[in-house]
Amino acid sequence: MAENNLDALIPDIFEALDVVSRELTGLIPSVTLSANAKRVAVDQQIIVDVEPEGNDGVDIVPAMAIPEPVGQTSIGVPITITKSRAFAFGFVGDGQMGLQTGPGYANVRANKIAQHVRKLVNEVEADLSGLQSTFSRAYGTPGSTPFDTAGDFTDATQAKKILLDNGSPESDNHLIMDTTAGAILTGKQASVNIAGTDAIQRQGILLPLAGLDLRQSAQIETQTAGAMVSATTNAAGYAVGSTVLTLATAGTGVVAAGDIITIAGDTNQYVVSSVVFAGANPTAGDTITIGASGLRIAITTSATAITVIATSARNMVFNRTALVLAARAPARPEEGDQADDVELITDPRSGLVFEFSLYKGYRKVRYEVALAWGVKNIKPEHTALLLG
Repeated sequence: MAENNLDALIPDIFEALDVVSRELTGLIPSVTLSANAKRVAVDQQIIVDVEPEGNDGVDIVPAMAIPEPVGQTSIGVPITITKSRAFAFGFVGDGQMGLQTGPGYANVRANKIAQHVRKLVNEVEADLSGLQSTFSRAYGTPGSTPFDTAGDFTDATQAKKILLDNGSPESDNHLIMDTTAGAILTGKQASVNIAGTDAIQRQGILLPLAGLDLRQSAQIETQTAGAMVSATTNAAGYAVGSTVLTLATAGTGVVAAGDIITIAGDTNQYVVSSVVFAGANPTAGDTITIGASGLRIAITTSATAITVIATSARNMVFNRTALVLAARAPARPEEGDQADDVELITDPRSGLVFEFSLYKGYRKVRYEVALAWGVKNIKPEHTALLLG
């Protein structure tokens, strides 16, 4: 390559990253990030280590020989790189000359960098938000915004209770909420006597509360509820911990991944992770799979009614180790391509490594910011939804 044409742009790039990092992207800084400067191709797998539970304790028996340790098999969970995306803009010479008589070419170029980084970050954030359909259970009332009673953080503590009941670590847990819940929290819980600080009132900062780090995201999903009504399980009976429920021929309509259901006699709200329906209505043999760790209350050996929870916002509660974002620079040919300059720059706030490129054409230039990434919930039992 020729001279480092992007060197002069690095201050503008870091300023753009600083602007974007202060926007509502609460998920990216809250998940486990697997990021480095290595390049990766679409459909390539990144292996993330997931360790099994610790071995059971053993009685101590004095001996001159050291006891053999109990073996364990580490589990490598693959995360597939599903996207390799470039966000690009360009200029022609006449356009640059025209800008010099107005806001200035350098100012416009810097603003365009910020806007394109913003688009990229928002897409990554949206993909993380989409993992809500893989979560374990839910708490809250659909259509009722959390934290609506001043001084009452029960919504947060009950959502965290799901994590703890499922065996999640007590530290490094996060609640990422939509702006509606964030506005209620800021308005109803911001006074110093409630929050213990005036930071929410003065700066709009969401603080750690109820053992959760609270942030907002503009990408939190509101999922429309499935149309299934009057459906029942079959009469096989299901033990605590079961995740696959087989249906009888009863009711109408279907559900999909991300729907939330309750079972008669059980107040727990279970997230549907996958379904198998033969047609447009429940029939014997159709199945609904719920998230780990499965049923909290056994289902008796009789047909048991299933109710679908109404449309709701899906605020996300999780331990950092549950959600993983694998991000790399997109693949390039070994011989290189026509890029005049390429820079890999690490965002100091999110840890993401962005690739910035400059291509020179005939009397025009192309700038792009690029990233390849994939997301996965590797520990569904350490995740929960707070409905709104």
